[in-house]
Amino acid sequence: MARAKSSKPERAEATSGEEAPNPIWFKPVMFGFMLIGLAWIIVFYVSQGRFPIPDLGSWNILIGFGIAFVGFLMTTRWR
Repeated sequence: MARAKSSKPERAEATSGEEAPNPIWFKPVMFGFMLIGLAWIIVFYVSQGRFPIPDLGSWNILIGFGIAFVGFLMTTRWR
């Protein structure tokens, strides 16, 4: 006998490459890194190099971009 097909489409089984959604803390941390990096650079420019760490001089720009870059890297893992 022929089997009757259901009108509901069958759900495809999850493959091993499929990943679960991110934890709830992921998005705030990701955006936090981007905003902290931006704030670091803005504070450096507005204070004319006196803040956040005056002994580093222009390296403060690299630190700010580095912090923001961590946030941008996290966007590649956002589900």
